[in-house]
Amino acid sequence: MEFQTKIGKSATDKIFVHGYNLTEDLIGNITLADMAFLGAKHRKPTENESKMLNAVLVAICEHGFTPSSISTRLTYLGAPESVQSAVAAGLLGAGTVYLGAMEYVAEMLQKAFQKYGEEYDIKELASIIINERQENGQQLPGFGHPVHKPDDPRTVKLFEIAEKLGFKGKNSQLLQEIHRQFCEKKGKTITLNAVGAIGAIMADMEIDYRVVKSFAVASRAVGLVAHIVEEIELGRKESIGQQLFDYIEEHTDYKG
Repeated sequence: MEFQTKIGKSATDKIFVHGYNLTEDLIGNITLADMAFLGAKHRKPTENESKMLNAVLVAICEHGFTPSSISTRLTYLGAPESVQSAVAAGLLGAGTVYLGAMEYVAEMLQKAFQKYGEEYDIKELASIIINERQENGQQLPGFGHPVHKPDDPRTVKLFEIAEKLGFKGKNSQLLQEIHRQFCEKKGKTITLNAVGAIGAIMADMEIDYRVVKSFAVASRAVGLVAHIVEEIELGRKESIGQQLFDYIEEHTDYKG
């Protein structure tokens, strides 16, 4: 039996990654985000692709106190010898509510164009998507935010960058038209959130929707390190994880 891979191979004095010499072509020459792009697309990004992807990853790296960062802090409280477990705990909640919407937005848009192609203009296609999802009992991903209303500042900035760099294409235009019609239908402004915008932008970067969320996971892993550092700096007794644990213990009424 013989296995094949295009990803990595080590020789005595050389390491090859995605067809490049790691030490000569990659180390010191490209960013970590570029490496992620290389893994997804099998080539190094252009200058604009690099700028866009780095902007996307920075935008979703940190969210403050969320279930994700709280999980990381509590896990670190219980297993300070295992920082990887604390980071992993914070990543497990990357689902429909947090981060996952970027995947579902990209899927919705990419599949719509695959199914209907150029058969309809953007306005007609947006209407079809809204109606189909309503008929199937599916929510529209990428909309709503508990804090940012009526606009998510990250969405505004990311679309500005996407337009400047040439990545505000048909997917972004379709999502914005869906947003317009959805708000009109609801009779009020619903926030188009950052992960929604990112799903559309990454679709315009021609990244397969099935790996879109993996970029968010990688970015969030970086952000969670800061929460572990803060726990270390506060000290175990004064850490947020310990305070949360103590508060729940003190304010829980057990009823058997």
